[in-house]
Amino acid sequence: MTVALSVRGLTKRYGTVTVLDDVSIDFQAGHLHALLGANGAGKSTLCKIISGLIPASAGQMSLLGDDYCPGTKQDAEARGVQIVQQELNLIETLSVAENLRLASLPNRWGVLRMSELHRSARKILDQFGLPDVDTHAIVGKLGVGKQQMIEIAAALARDARVLILDEPTAALSGSESEELFTHLKQMREQGVAIIYISHRLEEVQQLSDQVSVLRDGRLVTTEPISRINREKMVAWMSAEENESRSSSQSGPEFVSHRTDQIGLSVERMTCGMVDDVSFSVRRGERFGIAGLVGSGRTELLRAIFGAEVATSGNVSLGEGKRVRFTHPSQAVQAGFAMVTEDRKQNGLLLSQSIRANTSLAALATKFSDKGWIREKAEVDAATSIHRSLETRHQSLEQAVGTLSGGNQQKVAVAKWLTRGAEVYLFDEPSRGIDVAARGKLYELFEELAKQGKTIVIVSSDLEELFETCDAIAVMSAGKIMATFERDDFSEDAILEASFAGHESSPTPSRLGAVTTPVGPQNNGATS
Repeated sequence: MTVALSVRGLTKRYGTVTVLDDVSIDFQAGHLHALLGANGAGKSTLCKIISGLIPASAGQMSLLGDDYCPGTKQDAEARGVQIVQQELNLIETLSVAENLRLASLPNRWGVLRMSELHRSARKILDQFGLPDVDTHAIVGKLGVGKQQMIEIAAALARDARVLILDEPTAALSGSESEELFTHLKQMREQGVAIIYISHRLEEVQQLSDQVSVLRDGRLVTTEPISRINREKMVAWMSAEENESRSSSQSGPEFVSHRTDQIGLSVERMTCGMVDDVSFSVRRGERFGIAGLVGSGRTELLRAIFGAEVATSGNVSLGEGKRVRFTHPSQAVQAGFAMVTEDRKQNGLLLSQSIRANTSLAALATKFSDKGWIREKAEVDAATSIHRSLETRHQSLEQAVGTLSGGNQQKVAVAKWLTRGAEVYLFDEPSRGIDVAARGKLYELFEELAKQGKTIVIVSSDLEELFETCDAIAVMSAGKIMATFERDDFSEDAILEASFAGHESSPTPSRLGAVTTPVGPQNNGATS
C-alpha cells in the first residue's frame, strides 16, 4: 500500500497549552481514514496543520514521499491537499458559481467569462447531484445544508491527493449523505487518501478502512475497522473501557412527559418556500421535524421565531394571543428561544468570552443592576451551566472562537438555558457534537420536557429524532406531508414522506395511513 501522507510527531501549542501532542499517523492512498475523538481532542487542529491553515509547533510531514510543510492553505491545495471544514468558508455575498470556481475563475485578459463560469459550475452541481441549485443564487441566501453540499462539491471538483472532510454530513439528510458517500467511493478508487472526521459512528463503520482515535491531543490508537466495533471506539474516546452511558443503544427507555395542554400552536404559516404550515405541540412534548435539506425546516423555525417575516400565519404560546413576530426580540420577550443551525453567523459572538456569550440573552433581566453588569452573577451562572454541559474550556474568559465546534454549540445552548423560555426551538442541535456530549444534550431535552417546556427539534439525523421525540413531522417542498407518533416511527415511511412533496400528486392513502393527530388539530395539517 502507498502512503499518501505521513505525519510524525506533530505538536501544536498555544502559549503554555498543548492542544496536539506528538501525533504520528500514516494515511494510505485509496483509503478512507476516520479520525475520532471527543470535542477538543485535537482532530480539527491536526487537519488544519495538514491543510496549511495553521503551522505546527513541532513535527514533520511528507506527501507521497516528499517533504511537506505548507505555509498557507493555497500551498496545500497546490500540492493536492483539499479540506472542507466543519465551519463553512464560502463567501456569502458571491454566487454559487463564483464560490465553486473561486480558485480558478475563467477569464480572458483579466475579464471574467461569465458564460463559461456558469456552464462549468452547472456541470459540477449536476455531477454532485444538485440539479435544483441555481448557479446564479447568492450563497448567503441558501440554507446551511445546501451551503455544506456546495462546499463539498467544490472540493471534490478539484484535483486531490488528500481530501479532508470535517463533519461533512452534520447538516445533510440521509439522501444527501448517500450521494456524498457515492462520490467518496469513486475518489478512493482513484487513489485519493480521505481523512474523515465524524461523530456518527455508524458512518465510520460503514465507510472507513482505518480509524485513529485522539484524546486530549494525543493519539490513542490506529486500527483497521475490521478489528473494532462501536463499543471499543466509545471506550477509547472516553478513556473508560466500561463506559456505556455515552452509547445511545444503552440509554434509558424513552419516557414521554407530554401533557394535554397546548404549548405552541402554529397556524397557516407561510414564508418563502414554507407553504401554509399548521401544527401544534403540547407542553412537555419533544416534537421533531424531519425532511431533506431544502425542505423548508429551517425557514419554518425562523418564521416562527421572527428571524424571517412571514407573509401570512401566526403563532401562539399555549392558549394565548395569536401573533406574528417580525423580529426575534419579540419572540424572546414572549417566551421563545432558538438555537440556530448556523452558530457561527447567528448564534454566537466568536470574539467574546464564554462568560459574555452565556449571559448575553439574559443580560438585561438577570445580570445588570441600574446599568452595571453584575459580573459575579455572570460567572456563577456560567460556571454552573457549563459544568452541567461538560463544556471543555480553559477559562470562562476564553474567546468562544477558540473552542472546538462542539463546545461552541454547547455555549449556544447555554445562552438560552441561562435566560429560560417556555418554547425551545432547536435547529440541528447536535451538529458537531461528540457521542458523549450528545447524550448530555438528550438528557437536557428530557429535563426540559419534565419541566413542562415545549420543545421543537429540527434534525437531519433520524436516529436522533427516533431517540428523543414523542412525534415527528416530515416536511417536503415547504409543507408538512405527514406526522408520525412514536409507535409508528419508520425510517422507510419518513423517507417516503420526505420525497412526497416533489411528486405531482402524493398519494393520500400512503401518507394518511401513518399520520396521527397531535393536540386539538392534526400536526400534519396542510391545505
